[in-house]
Amino acid sequence: MSRVAQALDAARAEGRGAFVGYLPLGYPDLQTSIEAAVALAENGADVLELGPPYSDPVMDGTVIQEATQVALAGGFRLRDTFTALREITSRVDVPVLVMTYWNPVLQFGVDRYADELLAAGGAGLITPDITPDAAGEWIAASERTGLDRVFLAAPTSTDERLELIVRHSTGFVYTVSTMGITGERAELDAAARGLVARLRDHGAEHACVGIGISTPDQVRSVLDYADGAIVGTALVRALRDGGVEGLAAEARQLAAGAAR
Repeated sequence: MSRVAQALDAARAEGRGAFVGYLPLGYPDLQTSIEAAVALAENGADVLELGPPYSDPVMDGTVIQEATQVALAGGFRLRDTFTALREITSRVDVPVLVMTYWNPVLQFGVDRYADELLAAGGAGLITPDITPDAAGEWIAASERTGLDRVFLAAPTSTDERLELIVRHSTGFVYTVSTMGITGERAELDAAARGLVARLRDHGAEHACVGIGISTPDQVRSVLDYADGAIVGTALVRALRDGGVEGLAAEARQLAAGAAR
């Protein structure tokens, strides 16, 4: 079984849902982003989702876009992803997924990327802009290395598409709570609950909901029906405004919302 699935099952065995925390790598600088990831794991995150900065982050909201721009301006390079992962995974046992757009993986070389990710202690990839039917090379590389591959499902996905996503995802299916970019929402769309139910119908063992979750109450609400709640923007804002200590405090509050 995948390390990510094991972490979700461990949370369930403890009578709670899983808290998945996202942070951009390289923000505000590489070493601070490493310390932030470690603090996030030490303050309640069950799974880390770390995003190498990308020049055209079409799925990300303003707070995350601004953070990635700072990271790129600071000189972040793709290889820094593996440098950061090696240190983070040497210090915490929480599984680490890399959330990456597909072009950097393709340019680096899919097999080479998978091997570097595995060697650095990474658990797998979340790939928001590639679908399973276009990901044959990555599916083969992940099966060879045992890395998780997390694909996204949206409320607009057809049943045929959901069947494909469930069949090829490992770890969990990333369930998009609402159409649009990442960021906080005053209310999560009811479509997320229906989408998780549809994924279950297609055999999904683990579904985590992301996009728009920013408060302990929203985490608690999502975990009524999903295995995990994914939080990004609120954590990045906490890091921006309060440094690593502010991030740790925010993580503890969000983790408290995962108790059932």
